[in-house]
Amino acid sequence: MYRKDFEILRCPICNSKIRFEYVHESYYCNNELCSKSHQNFPIVNGKPVLIDFEKSIINYDIFKKYEGRSVVVRRKKEILVKMKSFFQGESVITKKNIELIIKMLSNINDPKILIIGGGEIGAGFDAFYKRYSNNILSFDIYESDYVDFIADGHHIPVGSDYFDLVICQAVLEHVINPNGVALEINRVTKIGGLIYIETPFMQQVHEGPYDFTRFSESGHRLLFRNFKVIKSGYTAGAGTALIWSLSYFFSGIFRTRLAGRIARIFFFWLRFFDSIIPSNYNIDAACGVYFFGKKSSFPISNHSIINYYQGVQIQK
Repeated sequence: MYRKDFEILRCPICNSKIRFEYVHESYYCNNELCSKSHQNFPIVNGKPVLIDFEKSIINYDIFKKYEGRSVVVRRKKEILVKMKSFFQGESVITKKNIELIIKMLSNINDPKILIIGGGEIGAGFDAFYKRYSNNILSFDIYESDYVDFIADGHHIPVGSDYFDLVICQAVLEHVINPNGVALEINRVTKIGGLIYIETPFMQQVHEGPYDFTRFSESGHRLLFRNFKVIKSGYTAGAGTALIWSLSYFFSGIFRTRLAGRIARIFFFWLRFFDSIIPSNYNIDAACGVYFFGKKSSFPISNHSIINYYQGVQIQK
């Protein structure tokens, strides 16, 4: 963990500061009245597990069984990752958004950045990680080379009003209470701080029992109503959404997921239609959506949410 950020960590049970005792090589809560003041937090590969398992949906027995590793099988072979990237493509829109984020961060000296769900480097963020490696604090519900601590996004164990940028890419569909996580994002972001969020919309279930929610572009805006919009829209449009549908269609017809993977290869060219279809049509049929915003002192009104709609079905 980057040492300068250690002081921002908080106890997930009582929200007090935590300390590291070198004698025991363990993390404890500073609050003498807290159960964790004398009972150390679990450690996985040298990283503290800052989860209140009594309140979290994360099951401690399962977490212990997997030794803090992800219960979802994730591709590790580089060739498979490259093949997936080639046939599914990388969002040009995400790439442009990251360029804009970097441009805005250039005005901030030594920015403090939080990555929620940072167990893997998000799509399109490789160069961003290299550029801001000393500024990033990252966590996920499992241990990986890219996280500094393990935590539950419903109760982020860090102080309030601290981060200049919070990134949460392809995570909110996997949490029980997205609104609660959005409130936590609001809490840890300083006034005027930035957030960048991506979630799926017209996508079928992925990661099985850990997939709960989808957001339209307007629903995304509603979730982050405490932020002024800098830019928002779709990351991938109707063509990419169609590839997803065809993949799951052929999986169902042939009763095997392999058929779906083959279908993605045959129909990969459909994603190029995303750039041909008008933006307002893609909004209503988006494969995924994004929100880039700045923390505000006041939330936008419900009327503003209705008027914000950017799709093709605007009533005249």
